[in-house]
Amino acid sequence: MLNGTIVHEVFQKAAMAKDFSMDKLSSLADQALHSPQHLGDMYTLGVTQEEMKQELQDYLPSLTGWANDYLHPSTPKPIPLKLWVNPTGVMEPRGCCYVLADIEENMWSPRSGLKGKIDVTTRVRVQRTGRDGRRRAQERVMPLELKTGKETNSIEHRSQVILYTLMVLERHVDSEAGLLLYLKTGNLHPVVAGHMDRRELLKLRNTLAHQVSNVVETGAGRSRLSQLPEVLANRQVCQYCPQKRNCALYERVVEGPPSDVPQDAVTDFLLEETGHLTGPHLSYFSHWLLLCCLESVTMEQKSSRRNVWLQSADEREKSGGAVGNLEIVGPVTVQSEGVFLHRFQRRTPTARQELGGGLADGDRVVVSDQEGRLVGLATGYMCNVTKTSVGCTLDRDLSKFSEASFRLDHNEGVFGLSTHLTNLSRLMENSPDSERLRELVVDLRPPQFIDNLSSVLPREAKDAVAEILKGLNKPQRQAMKKVLLSQDYTLIVGMPGTGKTTTICTLVRILHACGFSVLLTSYTHSAVDNILLKLKRFRVGFLRLGRGEKVHPEILPYTESERRKGVDTLAALDQLYSKELVVATTCMGTKHPIFTRRRFDFCIMDEASQISQPVCLGPLFYVKRFVLVGDHQQLPPIVQNQEARSLGMDESLFKRLELHSEAVVHLNVQYRMNRPIMSLSNCLMYDGRLECGSERTASARLALPFLVSVQSELSSHCEATPKDLAWVKATLLPGNPVTCFVLQVPAYETVEQGGVSNHTEAALIHTLLSLLIKAGCKASEVGIIAPYRQQLKSISSLLQATAFSGVEVNTVDKYQGRDKSVILLSFVRSTQEEGNLGELLKDWRRLNVAVTRAKHKLLMVGSAATLRRYAPLEKLLNHLQQENMISFLCRLLSSDHHSVSRCLCHCDKCDLLC
Repeated sequence: MLNGTIVHEVFQKAAMAKDFSMDKLSSLADQALHSPQHLGDMYTLGVTQEEMKQELQDYLPSLTGWANDYLHPSTPKPIPLKLWVNPTGVMEPRGCCYVLADIEENMWSPRSGLKGKIDVTTRVRVQRTGRDGRRRAQERVMPLELKTGKETNSIEHRSQVILYTLMVLERHVDSEAGLLLYLKTGNLHPVVAGHMDRRELLKLRNTLAHQVSNVVETGAGRSRLSQLPEVLANRQVCQYCPQKRNCALYERVVEGPPSDVPQDAVTDFLLEETGHLTGPHLSYFSHWLLLCCLESVTMEQKSSRRNVWLQSADEREKSGGAVGNLEIVGPVTVQSEGVFLHRFQRRTPTARQELGGGLADGDRVVVSDQEGRLVGLATGYMCNVTKTSVGCTLDRDLSKFSEASFRLDHNEGVFGLSTHLTNLSRLMENSPDSERLRELVVDLRPPQFIDNLSSVLPREAKDAVAEILKGLNKPQRQAMKKVLLSQDYTLIVGMPGTGKTTTICTLVRILHACGFSVLLTSYTHSAVDNILLKLKRFRVGFLRLGRGEKVHPEILPYTESERRKGVDTLAALDQLYSKELVVATTCMGTKHPIFTRRRFDFCIMDEASQISQPVCLGPLFYVKRFVLVGDHQQLPPIVQNQEARSLGMDESLFKRLELHSEAVVHLNVQYRMNRPIMSLSNCLMYDGRLECGSERTASARLALPFLVSVQSELSSHCEATPKDLAWVKATLLPGNPVTCFVLQVPAYETVEQGGVSNHTEAALIHTLLSLLIKAGCKASEVGIIAPYRQQLKSISSLLQATAFSGVEVNTVDKYQGRDKSVILLSFVRSTQEEGNLGELLKDWRRLNVAVTRAKHKLLMVGSAATLRRYAPLEKLLNHLQQENMISFLCRLLSSDHHSVSRCLCHCDKCDLLC
């Protein structure tokens, strides 16, 4: 496979250079053998550069010979083509390649439902004889498919070429044929794309698409996995199939033995791959397979990817999914192999004032032409977005389309079904690592611990460890000890504000001092980098895996891409991968070559309670012991499919293993919230177990240097009565850290653009923010949270209208693991209608996160009548009422949301009008 990839690359680069001489090919082969990508592949396969070079030498003469024959500038070798010209006869035109136009051209064909990359796009001059006997020259753009294996000219190879001709139809005149080149022999085979062949292939494509899109059958009862075509159970055919284990697993847990295959053959086939598995193992596999497929179906239904070709650029831009009417400005620069930096701006000068579309740095995009004729020209990532232009790192150089108008569509990441299923399949593998994980995860074998630290703590590291432990509180020190004594795993429950990141950083330092290797991971790049930012202050070396554009700028010097500069031998690469004791990546990054050779002493996984079980398994195959850090009383794994959620897909591995209390350490000493704010979380989730780390934390209050002047201005200039203003002044007092504004007037929610918002609450949030900033609170110290995105848009539009900047407006999920001095929380829902009010406000864990983001002041806004229909909020309101933390708003001038501002602060000097 690697051999074929390199030969493809050599051919394609020679084609672009228009030079197939032996010297050029040898030079290109040598470059490929020293390229970062192929070095990583050789590292994975365990082959040397010299071995690969010897294999490549067999191909080079054939490439030169083919080019001399078919690309000769004056007498190219003709290509015999049999093309149908009418139903009554066959003409036999001859063609010749006169230019290799493009390589790895990205083709999206909405018409045919196909997507792919063509090895080489070639222009062929075809000489055809008409009925009048005259020969006419025609130009055709044809796909040229390269094959490095045995020359078979098989139906599989020919069918692939025919499918490419369908893709070419999206951009060019019907090529009617394609070309198949076997690189080892240099033999070229024309492949005519007849109507019947195309039709049959499209029928097969539709059958496959139907099967893939209907992986789950839904009925009156519980959903179940669909039946697949019956297994062959043919040892000769199945012996080398890479999907043999998956096929056997699916057959055994979903379908049962086929009816027309001898039972002995089926039994032998299934037992070879699954005989080592018990009933609980197979049940775990089938259960999670169903959950993952259910989630995948829902994510696909919610995806707007199809709108890339179904909607115009203007329609997409209005919905926030694209930016259109763009042109390339300046030169396209090569950032690295296969990565091209482009810069776009609006083609119309009057539209250059500000780019809309809702796209931001780091977003994945797909580039098409403005009219939608050329879909999927390139894909890549947004970078350096400004108000008038946007940068993109793309996988194609679009310079040849310099006169075109472009659109950039958000290229939604798909649900990582392949990662989920790969990890589930590997868990069922007949290997020591998988067997041990099955015992711990499926069978729930109790974790083992050793009795004392002396056997694991090196004598020379004791002083360093003792120094590192200074400053930790008692629960944190207990966590360090528990991890060092573990032989299987440890669970660290980090309640809000208890310093999970600091604890993880300290743990890594201790393990590093003891000489242990550590795999540091989490679900998100930001969570990984937050730990590394702390770690680098202590001069602990580490290697950060992952794409540079996803990594924090301060961590870039530690990334593989930076540290691999100048590495062009396998020996140097091996040293880079094995040098550092600490390696950091996300849970999805375990496909990296480093994991084919390295096994770590410990894996530390942050945000473990937010990661689904199959994804969580990925890093655990490469470690001896693991530490999961999280809190199942906070955000769970995100699950979109309601049935999957009801069947337990939101149960993390952290929650599952918490059954064994001997492996659990609770961090309950927090340094974020003052005591009144902390009391909310203790009431909702922790039964009083959460403690303040110091009296300084417990009594901390918001500093408002201009509070007195604001109160004076309110009294002097506001039209409202002193009684009406009393609650406003009380709200601002630092001595009142928690206030919930309960609206007892009509302040109903509205549904717009498919989302829920509440304009009255948005206006009240804006007014409270105005008062706080006027009193001296910095905008960067304030965060606004709402459970619904439409409400976030409403609030953001009010902030933009009054030029507030620096205030972060986001969902609860985005605030997980973060805090602000002040949090303003809008609950949004307010309706007199009965029925389902949605799931978000029913979630105890999400509410717990929302009320624990504030350090000094928490202001909440909601409608009591509606909120009491949610059990978590009813409990919260009861506690707030008991502690006199509720302010009832009974007097508004009207239900118009602007009246809130007029009632509270109708004064020019305060500048508080909405």
